[in-house]
Amino acid sequence: MRNIKDLNYKQLKELCAEIRDQIIRTVDKNGGHLASNLGVVELTVALCYVFDFDIDKIVFDVGHQVYAYKFLTDREDAFGSIRKEGGLSGFPDPEESKYDVFSTGHAGTSLAASLGLAYARDRRGENYYVIDLVGDASLFNGENLEALSASDTKPKKFIVILNDNGKSISKNNNGLYKAVSAFTTKKFYIKVNEFFSKTIGRFAFGRWLRRVKSFFKRLLSYYAIVDKLDLKYVGVFDGHDLKGLIRILKRIKESGKPTLLHIRTTKGKGYSLAEHDSTTYHGIGKNLQLAVNTYSDSVGDILERCLPEHPDLCAITAGMKTGVGLAAFAKRHPENVLDVGIAEDLAVTLAGGMAKGGGEPIVFIYSTFLQRAFDQILNDICLQNLHVVFCVDRAGFVGSDGKTHQGIYDLTYLINLPNMTVLAPYGAEEVEEMLRISAELSGPVAIRYPSGECLSRKSTQPITRELKWEELRGGEDVCIFAVGNRMAELALAVAAQSEKRVAVVSARCVKPLDEEMLLKYRRHRIVTLEENVTGGGFGASVLTFYAKRKIAVDLQIHGIENGVVGHATVERQMEKSGFTVEKIVASIQSDKE
Repeated sequence: MRNIKDLNYKQLKELCAEIRDQIIRTVDKNGGHLASNLGVVELTVALCYVFDFDIDKIVFDVGHQVYAYKFLTDREDAFGSIRKEGGLSGFPDPEESKYDVFSTGHAGTSLAASLGLAYARDRRGENYYVIDLVGDASLFNGENLEALSASDTKPKKFIVILNDNGKSISKNNNGLYKAVSAFTTKKFYIKVNEFFSKTIGRFAFGRWLRRVKSFFKRLLSYYAIVDKLDLKYVGVFDGHDLKGLIRILKRIKESGKPTLLHIRTTKGKGYSLAEHDSTTYHGIGKNLQLAVNTYSDSVGDILERCLPEHPDLCAITAGMKTGVGLAAFAKRHPENVLDVGIAEDLAVTLAGGMAKGGGEPIVFIYSTFLQRAFDQILNDICLQNLHVVFCVDRAGFVGSDGKTHQGIYDLTYLINLPNMTVLAPYGAEEVEEMLRISAELSGPVAIRYPSGECLSRKSTQPITRELKWEELRGGEDVCIFAVGNRMAELALAVAAQSEKRVAVVSARCVKPLDEEMLLKYRRHRIVTLEENVTGGGFGASVLTFYAKRKIAVDLQIHGIENGVVGHATVERQMEKSGFTVEKIVASIQSDKE
């Protein structure tokens, strides 16, 4: 770990400038999370100055604000490799460094993990601080709130730092409460408070003094409720005032009491474009340019065209309006868009209630985040057979975000849920067709599509309520059933290079299967391609179909054998998972597997 404890304030400020410059240059080269990381530079430096992370533990929520911490904890030389294959992860990764205590790719888990660390520490008789750095949006995630309220006592040497960038929590500029908070962390105040508690605190006058103190605390801050949860509230402090942060962190450390420190930061601090538009510069591509996502980018226009026929349409998302393509549509039709924040389970059950009441909810969520609402999808939607449409974005490989964000599990859990219809468009134009057809179907429907720039094409066989697959080309020897755009493109490339006569079918309805098409090609060598784990996925469903009918088939299932896919480009992730023309051609041309 880089030793910064002997630096003076001028040198520490120079270090902050150096880290900011490194973050901007690295994200410019590799892409990544820019605004959130620029916002916590001073805080991270102050934490590393006051605490000893060779001993103390820190958990980040969300983990995408970890860049400065990685720079300061044994990874400065490798810092330029963030999000590149074989390089540093863009999130905390315990396999990467001992300083990354807990993996936090998704929001809302840190308080439970931090409390678990503190409880284990105390039971083992160990002595170190546990620090939870949580964003304002993440704090109000359900699991974090459950962790806060599960017990009215908290461990000592347990510190929650609320990084409030003004996106979710109302501004609190009460100078008097700030002064009181700063004073009450001093050793003198703590000792005097303990003395009076042991002496006059037992008498009527002492009890009256405590009531007066409690009254003024409630009067001065909305956040005094955390006192009831056995966390001493201290705030609000400037998250970019390095000297002030070091001072207050030292006082909190000396007190040893469970504390919630509330600081205000500016996302994108030090880079004017990111400061003024932190949403755009939250996650950015190489050369600080927005990434092209063909399917997501088409969503707004599709909803615009659907709205006249479906005025009760309501697009629901969980804090990702821009990411899923709803931002422009929401500005034009705010009454038709509902953003519930980082609460995917709420989004799903809310959609269920809306469907029960006669509404037309469409839930837009990344595949990796939809996993967080599995129970709600099953119990609140599927078992009641409610008509909720799920637009599952970022399905399949997601590139540099890595293993915590891969969308490679959704086919397995969605197609095994009762009453669920699962669709996978080949081209972006099919998303609109599928949304229109979904309105005519009963029960839940999921439409899954990938990130990135994908081929624009119009299907030669428009999708109907019968949900038939599309034959892209015929062939007498082999048939490839491909799910989604990338797999269909791969299948066509395989067919063009193979010595065999290869038919290619876009399996655009993964559930229910197109039984007529499966029976048609039962005498061919059959190959299935899916950007999903092989267990319980599309290929497994095809195999089950034939097995139930006692039809002997020559079947190859191509999916992701290892459920862990690290950060790299999508192309490299596909290559490492066996999705190359050469490997598929070789497998179908071999006489015996």
